[in-house]
Amino acid sequence: MTTSRRRWLLGSIGGAVGLAAAGTAVGILRQQRSVSLDAGESVPFGSLRTSPVTVVADDGLPLHVEVEDVDGKPARGQGRTPPVTLVFIHGYCLNLDSWHFQRAAYRGLVRAVYYDQRSHGRSGRSDREHATIDQLAHDLRSVIEQVVHDGPVVLVGHSMGGMTICALAQHYPELIGDKVIGVALVSTTAGGLDPSRILLPMLPARLTGRATQRAVATLAVGHGAVDQVRRVGRYIANAATHRFAFGGDVPHSYVSFVDDMLSATPFEVVADFFPSFGSLDKFDHVEVLDAVPVSIICGTADKLTSVGHSRKLHARIPASRLLECEGAGHMVPIERHDQVNAELDQLITAATTRAAAR
Repeated sequence: MTTSRRRWLLGSIGGAVGLAAAGTAVGILRQQRSVSLDAGESVPFGSLRTSPVTVVADDGLPLHVEVEDVDGKPARGQGRTPPVTLVFIHGYCLNLDSWHFQRAAYRGLVRAVYYDQRSHGRSGRSDREHATIDQLAHDLRSVIEQVVHDGPVVLVGHSMGGMTICALAQHYPELIGDKVIGVALVSTTAGGLDPSRILLPMLPARLTGRATQRAVATLAVGHGAVDQVRRVGRYIANAATHRFAFGGDVPHSYVSFVDDMLSATPFEVVADFFPSFGSLDKFDHVEVLDAVPVSIICGTADKLTSVGHSRKLHARIPASRLLECEGAGHMVPIERHDQVNAELDQLITAATTRAAAR
């Protein structure tokens, strides 16, 4: 941890939390650990792992979950439960590895849960009927119930993961302020999305354009052929990923890392979830989140969920904080991981302070 960050943490804890924070997540953060905001630069992408835990969703689907305890060792089942747990929910066509920089920064400092959403990564493949944002909210509740146990939760959702949190607020509002003590909504929206925009990094160049929405239903039938085109045209896919996922120049390793996750997602899964984005309408349900500290984070150059969506969320959640990362794109947790991690520090401080005061 850098000297300036350590001083900031100690100052915020001492001024806002005091001795009451000794058992909170922020109290854990002030441990003498050499972890900086940009932790993860020297760690290979996809190498941060713990032994998996299986969470069974309400429809019987197995979800791949990895839990990091505060001592850096994997937490299994009914073990010791720290006072607060961060639950990270990834986006469309990604997997839990997309939180690489956050996992590196918080490893051993705060108890954290990472999981692959249904049909993504190492989780089970969903049928099309259950490939919906509403079902993802039910999955999140299952993860909280089966892994977090008795402690409070701070939820961090990126893109589709943020939509999952908005759906959770609709279906389980009683959790907000009770079980859930803080929320981060990253590069996301609660509705009004143009679904064709989110497909652009995942389709071969010759399949994008005005016919995107009509093509999805057709391509879902021939998804194997689409996957083959995607594999053959990886150099084109890399260029599309750079253009649509990032706002500016980033290391090539960032682009390849994201493109690997996108390419590993079968197009059948892309097509299964696609209709959910056009029908998403949760803005009338997000106000319940105002009961807890909320951080809304976005890049001003986001081409997939534009900054206007985050500003609308901020307007609907009046007490929320809005961090706009100038020039950053949709993959802001990677592109601007230092800013994102610093904002998450603020969120953890605010959430645990309020929880300790109750």
